[in-house]
Amino acid sequence: MTVNNGELLFIKSVKDGIPNKDPLQDSDARRIFPEEDGRISLTDVSIKRDVRDFVIDLYPDGGDEQNNHVFVQQQFNDKGKLMGRKSLANNIAQIVNKEAEAKKDMKSVLVDHSFDVRTFGIVYSEKPKFHLTGPVQFSWAHSMHPVESRYVQGTVVMPSKDGSNEDEGKTQGTIWTAYTVPFAVFAMSGVINAKNAAHTGMTMNDQELLLRSLWQGTQHRQARGRGQQEPLILVHVEYNDPFFRIGYLEDLISLSPEADTWREDGKQPSSVKEVTLHLTELLNVLEEHKDKISNCRIWTHTSLKIDGDISAYQQPVQW
Repeated sequence: MTVNNGELLFIKSVKDGIPNKDPLQDSDARRIFPEEDGRISLTDVSIKRDVRDFVIDLYPDGGDEQNNHVFVQQQFNDKGKLMGRKSLANNIAQIVNKEAEAKKDMKSVLVDHSFDVRTFGIVYSEKPKFHLTGPVQFSWAHSMHPVESRYVQGTVVMPSKDGSNEDEGKTQGTIWTAYTVPFAVFAMSGVINAKNAAHTGMTMNDQELLLRSLWQGTQHRQARGRGQQEPLILVHVEYNDPFFRIGYLEDLISLSPEADTWREDGKQPSSVKEVTLHLTELLNVLEEHKDKISNCRIWTHTSLKIDGDISAYQQPVQW
């Protein structure tokens, strides 16, 4: 049974870090809006990586049915070289004992055994070439308020090289520099296309794993520069019409305090408990289109203050 047409709204916070740095801006936050706007952004690729990395760790052997392998990942061969598409695909085929089938029909092998192929699609450039448009597509995530990143410095006690009588400077600790964001809240939307899901073979189990991976994957993937990240709210709307969607769910919510407060030194919120998410407009639109909606579920973080009655849709976080 394939999935229904649907939409996602995912909101997360970050403290003391930048979850998706821009290498073209000295690893500062990504900014695609004008300077006066002040918002920062995360790519959809970074969100998908959170999902994939979580699935890899949750099912390191592909799961009991060997259908939750991950195709797109950083993996090295015996010589320490990064593996390309062909090698990654062949590796999955070898693990599931379908090397012979893969030589004739690699597409079927990957669809049957790779969660991310069924969910996000694939471009396979090795012969025979094929591609599948992923049923799940994420937008970029944008901060819901202006953000001023801070340039900070520090020292590492460990010297960069062994000391010597000739060069005492090498015994000193090294200096590090980095950009960081004290606190920010990001909103991201996504769609699930029922027709594309039928083509890739995405299942209801894949959908539930995706939702779990968005929530727990945000908490799971850790690195010093990414800061402390927490999922705040996840909304999943399913439609009974394969050609209908409300669209732009992120435009139906707002965050307080307002943008001007975030621009004033010393007044910016520094934790989830200092902000409120307003959902009344979104809830009204859901009610307006209830004849097109087959199901709606909302998961929330316990510390998040919400304006709007979500009791009809709220789900316990049991992952």
